[in-house]
Amino acid sequence: MTNDVFYIDGMRSPFGRAGAKGIYRDMRADDIATHTLRGLLTRNASIPLAEIDDVAIAATTQEGEQGLTLGRTVGLAAGLPASVPGFAIDRMCAGGMTSMTTLGSGIGWGQIDIAIAGGVEHMGHYPMQFALKANPAMLSMGLLTDESLAMGFTAEILHDNLPAITKSRTDAYAEQSQRRAAAAYDAGLIQPDLVVIETSNGVADTDEQLRPSTTLDSLASLGTPFRENGRVTAGNASPLTDGATMSLLAGTNAVTRFGLKPKMRLVSYAFAGVSPDEMGLGPIPATEKALAKAGLTISDIGAIEINEAFAVQVLAFTDHFAIDQTSEKLNPWGGAIAFGHPLASSGVRLAIQLAAQFDADHSIRYGITTMCVGLGQGGTIVWENPHFRK
Repeated sequence: MTNDVFYIDGMRSPFGRAGAKGIYRDMRADDIATHTLRGLLTRNASIPLAEIDDVAIAATTQEGEQGLTLGRTVGLAAGLPASVPGFAIDRMCAGGMTSMTTLGSGIGWGQIDIAIAGGVEHMGHYPMQFALKANPAMLSMGLLTDESLAMGFTAEILHDNLPAITKSRTDAYAEQSQRRAAAAYDAGLIQPDLVVIETSNGVADTDEQLRPSTTLDSLASLGTPFRENGRVTAGNASPLTDGATMSLLAGTNAVTRFGLKPKMRLVSYAFAGVSPDEMGLGPIPATEKALAKAGLTISDIGAIEINEAFAVQVLAFTDHFAIDQTSEKLNPWGGAIAFGHPLASSGVRLAIQLAAQFDADHSIRYGITTMCVGLGQGGTIVWENPHFRK
């Protein structure tokens, strides 16, 4: 890259339960995204709105209220002038992450000075129905399988292929995620980056699916919906979720012009493909590629924000890189098992959380955000802490 790319700020909606009991059940996806973007713009009011060069907003299911060029429609609804363009992106779970890397690349090449990257997913209105959308020819050719189109089955396959990752380990990790998320909330670490949203069903001001009372015994009692006597449960997987995330990215020129204070610098990024049946392995090659591009090794990374689609997928990553699953540098404030995983939104949530950790601990120089992606992919971004002090 010819120019530095900075993460300036990010905010998100509180994540809601998908379905008939969720706080956002009567709210449109694009309205959740609009409220979230307004919150981010309000917190960064020193930036003239007309100076924003582009808006990229991702969704996995780009239909209905998620289907009309979200970057453009949400930008207009949030109050951006008509001169600010926008577009939509889809890389399934890594949509928001790809919004950041796509616009970050534009900044790096000097074509963009400042941009908005985000994601939204209303899984209550648009549930995952990948099997209905797959080309039958790909199934008949073996390029995709019934299992690869149902993420829970891919998690069971990881258990089959990685017998060292037992259900007792994944349940222990899930309990840890819930416990750490509750502690982060109690310490007031999560709330500053939430955009409070008034809905017809009440005020959304906290993540709706936190389960702070989770115990190993309660996790052990849950059924295994993807396979009889399986290992993947509702407790050691992320719940179906509604929510939106937004981030503000800028180059050196915009930082100087508007007196911005970067929270992170983008060092490198990479996406990688794996077998669709083993999509949970995606973060491993993506991280190896991103680290190689940065000239770093995993030992240089002081903070890891990995999306917790399934606990088994996280432990596949930690075992590969010889990281203790209880390490304090691994999702120290909890993850998607506790907060929820609104698909295309989650990549930006990881960045929001990592940036806050950088601000809280200036001894950390490098961190990563990483995630698995449906149909067999992974994505990783390496970030540098501008507050770093030895």
